[in-house]
Amino acid sequence: MEKLIPVINKLQDVFNTVGREAIHLPQIAVVGTQSTGKSSVLESIVGRDFLPRGTGIVTRRPLVLQLLHVPENDARPGLWGWAKFLHKGERVYEDFDEIRNEIASETESVAGSNKGISSEPIRLTIYSSHVLNLTLIDLPGITRVPVGDQPDDIEEQLREMILLYITNPNCIILAVHAANTDLATSESLKLAKEVDPSGDRSVVVCTKLDLMDAGTDAHDILTGRVIPVKLGIIGVVNRSQQDILDNKGIEDALLDEQTFFRRNYPSIALRNGTQFLTKTLNKLLMTHIRNCLPTLRQDISKKLSIYESQIVELGEPVDNKGPALLQSLTRFACNYTEKIDGTSRDIETHQLSGGARICYIFHHTFTEALKAIEPLEGLNRSDILHAISNAMGPRPALFVSEIAFELLVKKQIRLLLPPSLQCVELVYEELQRIIQYSLSFVRDFQRFPILRDKVNQVVMSLLRERQPIANQMIESLISIELAYINTNHPDFVGGTRAAYESYMVMAQPKPIPYQSLKQGDEKTEEKNPSSSSTGGGAGGGGSGGGGWRFWSGRSQEGGGGGGGGGGGVEGSRSSEKKHDGGLNAFTGPSDPSTANDMQGKQLFDCGLIEKLITSYFLIVRKSIQDSVPKAVMHCLVNDVRDRLQSKLITELYKKESFDLLMEESPETIARREEVQEMVFALQKASEILNEIRDIQYESSIIGTI
Repeated sequence: MEKLIPVINKLQDVFNTVGREAIHLPQIAVVGTQSTGKSSVLESIVGRDFLPRGTGIVTRRPLVLQLLHVPENDARPGLWGWAKFLHKGERVYEDFDEIRNEIASETESVAGSNKGISSEPIRLTIYSSHVLNLTLIDLPGITRVPVGDQPDDIEEQLREMILLYITNPNCIILAVHAANTDLATSESLKLAKEVDPSGDRSVVVCTKLDLMDAGTDAHDILTGRVIPVKLGIIGVVNRSQQDILDNKGIEDALLDEQTFFRRNYPSIALRNGTQFLTKTLNKLLMTHIRNCLPTLRQDISKKLSIYESQIVELGEPVDNKGPALLQSLTRFACNYTEKIDGTSRDIETHQLSGGARICYIFHHTFTEALKAIEPLEGLNRSDILHAISNAMGPRPALFVSEIAFELLVKKQIRLLLPPSLQCVELVYEELQRIIQYSLSFVRDFQRFPILRDKVNQVVMSLLRERQPIANQMIESLISIELAYINTNHPDFVGGTRAAYESYMVMAQPKPIPYQSLKQGDEKTEEKNPSSSSTGGGAGGGGSGGGGWRFWSGRSQEGGGGGGGGGGGVEGSRSSEKKHDGGLNAFTGPSDPSTANDMQGKQLFDCGLIEKLITSYFLIVRKSIQDSVPKAVMHCLVNDVRDRLQSKLITELYKKESFDLLMEESPETIARREEVQEMVFALQKASEILNEIRDIQYESSIIGTI
């Protein structure tokens, strides 16, 4: 078991060489407020003065302290022990005053000389036959008020630095608290409870027991009656500042500490003191390491697999750049084509993309946009009647003019152009997105940023070249439809059928207000008193025909009656007197669209034109709905897909450009070196963990013997 801690120390040294700790290793972090005695506790555990001292904040960088027990047979004669700094390589320090000076010098080199702080740790290993195997991290003390060069948010920075270490689930928290202050206000205990609410990895050290007020003691605190701590509260007595000035040795201080506990706390004296604290921490760390070993092996194996895959992604440095360039261009072209065709191995599941997105644009977005355009959108009866009247010229016409129909239907056909051009734009944007997807999918472009930019430029230029051609083709399709209005189309509702349907609509009865009908009957009786008695039942179409009038294309010409009685004849004659200007004379107001004065023939002609426009517009819309996607595929999508690889090779595969295009980014080079170092460290860590298996195997053999 004692050999477990040196193994973990080796793992720490391995990961320190790569500048960061990739695995959460078991360790002990010393946490406390400023001037609670953290450094004094560490010196008592080591048994030597080696830490800088002074007023205010002295520990300004984390100190990772590894204590390695050396058997007396292997110890250097005449030496208590020796030390090494990681940043000094193999240099050995035998004088502990030199160690103190080196810690102060290294702190100032990074954190400055005016109370500044840094999270970059100093790593020190002490070898001695007088220490137990331990790994401790002395963290800067918690402070609230900035001094010197410290930033205004010094408290928050220190808190984040401490949390960086103690949030490690494999870290044992050594919370240092001064006994002459209230334990309930302890900042170190508060931080420990934040990250370790169950208390499975927190130990409290109570210092300055000899400085408590007269008549008080810490018995309730040390026995856990005030605040219970699962792993215990251990009291220690450090040297005072006067003892340090008097050069009182740590050995003498330890003896005085034992005397203090036997005199003041006899019932718990054996469970307190620096020696008990050291042994407790040693056992806790070994037990913690043993419990963490399975997780450590899993973490190292998982990390090694991840970094090895990153090595594959980053690739090896390229020596033969020509074939590598050709291969990258071919991969891009193939991936671009596969994304359009839907044969890509990397299929997205959260959204439509590539060819599927283009299909959605054609058959949903574009189709819905066309359906949203009504055949008579933007037209009202005023427009239609004006067009009919203007097409007649000075002469009235018996039939609706074809010129008016063509004029109006072409106006409606032009409404199909904007959504058709928008369809081209949407497909163009999707093709742009496919470029970015393919550039990110092909790993080579992450290594070679210049090549990535050049490929993007070439493909974008090809798209920009083809987009105007596609737009021109769409405009030509609309122009073709406008060039010839084919009224002989099999699906077109011809003039006879349209006229019949319009006539049937016109023949629908329309109610006339009762008051108007009554007034009309009175006027008729005044002009022809006999009609009310002789023609009332003739045809039902006279002035007294039951409250309804029937309108048709000839209603203004033939009078109000449809029957054969005398009333119908008189009604016809009366109608002829009203329209003595002729059958085709325009007797309405100057604006033919005035609804109240609109004649039956005008309503009939307007309905006929609406029928014809609707019928022909639906034919053209269906044709455009079918032909636009074909034109876009032919002029834009298929052309870009088929010409892409040859265009890339023609523009980029040039010998004089090989070195420039295949130049790796500095970030890629640095990342590859970092990943290679991490892979080496993880492989070394895996080998070190195998030593633990050998240790456990030897221990089991010894136990059997």
